[in-house]
Amino acid sequence: MSIQTLLIKANKAKTALQKLPERQLKKLLQTIADGIIVNEAAILKANQKDLAAKDPNDPKNDRLMLNSQRLKNIAAAIKNVAKLPDPTGEVLTQRTLPNGIKLKKVAVPLGVVGAIYESRPNVTYDIAALCLRSRNACVLKGSSDAQHTNKVSIGIIQKALKESGLDAGTVCLLPPQREIVQEMFTATKYLDVLIPRGSEGLINFVRQNSLVPVIETGAGVCHVYVEKNADLQQAVNITVNAKVSRPSVCNAADAILVDEAIAPRFLHLLKPEFEKYKVEILADAASHKNLEGYPYLTKAKAADFGREFLSLKCAVKTVKGIDEALDHIAKYSTKHSEAIVSKNKKACERFVTEVDAAAVYTNASTRFTDGEEFGLGAEIGISTQKLHARGPFALEKLVTEKWVLEGNGQVR
Repeated sequence: MSIQTLLIKANKAKTALQKLPERQLKKLLQTIADGIIVNEAAILKANQKDLAAKDPNDPKNDRLMLNSQRLKNIAAAIKNVAKLPDPTGEVLTQRTLPNGIKLKKVAVPLGVVGAIYESRPNVTYDIAALCLRSRNACVLKGSSDAQHTNKVSIGIIQKALKESGLDAGTVCLLPPQREIVQEMFTATKYLDVLIPRGSEGLINFVRQNSLVPVIETGAGVCHVYVEKNADLQQAVNITVNAKVSRPSVCNAADAILVDEAIAPRFLHLLKPEFEKYKVEILADAASHKNLEGYPYLTKAKAADFGREFLSLKCAVKTVKGIDEALDHIAKYSTKHSEAIVSKNKKACERFVTEVDAAAVYTNASTRFTDGEEFGLGAEIGISTQKLHARGPFALEKLVTEKWVLEGNGQVR
């Protein structure tokens, strides 16, 4: 089947989805979630085939890898999405104009959502579930890294669609070849929006080349700033969690900024905790001095500040105070997630006010920037742009607006 044929099918299929009764739509999502559990063995077998083609030492394999618990989590997330209220049909504004015309603004589906993403196979389920719940058809373009896993996954989703009386093309998976994206870029007749999820390189490529409107999900260069008034043990706990709990994701910390007034004490406490996980520290000169003896220590280069490591690597810089910390974040942040650890309320308030990011934390780990953690269900990604969606790009943002006017013969 040609790419254009798949796009046409998705465009036609959206109408039936938008008319599907609410009860049946929820049942559809429940069926997909149940299908994941029933087909666990087939999914994991395909996933192992994808993993076998990769370098076993690649830290990014964590993004690709599925296991029984992760599949249970995916299924649970889909069930949570099913429980969320339908974001379409909501009357956002209504009033009667002086001429008697009744005017209202209503939330409606975007239509057909195109998504281009890299090696994370859970994204196939996340995007499909969110699009279905918001009554959008979707066209998915995963990477060759996860092609076998994605193929099995789309089979489960399409089987559930057929059982619900919907066209299987409501959610379709395009071939993994890179050339396919060029056809998506020009499919303005069939795709209403295009959403890239993955590396900064992928996102920039899509933004620069697509004729279809793009909603970005951003790369994360996330900072934790340990201010001089921080509770040091709390700061260590937050820093370790932000870096090591899942280093291959976009909300993991990439740089630690520590106030010079407490740097010796804080870094002394941090060293043994980072050493447990063999975190490679790339330190500036002042931090390097306080980290002497740490077995995984190297001197940072200028380019190391502003890198999204996606692995157990972390840049560390000693700063003279909050002014320097804010300047550093303004220079290197990708506007994803930024955190301050401090008992000083004024310092926290200033940080929240001045830092330009989709999510700003005081005394908490950056790892919470996530649609499910925010109570939004799953997410398509974390948007770092400022138009339409910012932060976890979830169900509530997969709609647009339609003005409806009811008249009785009025003319202008």
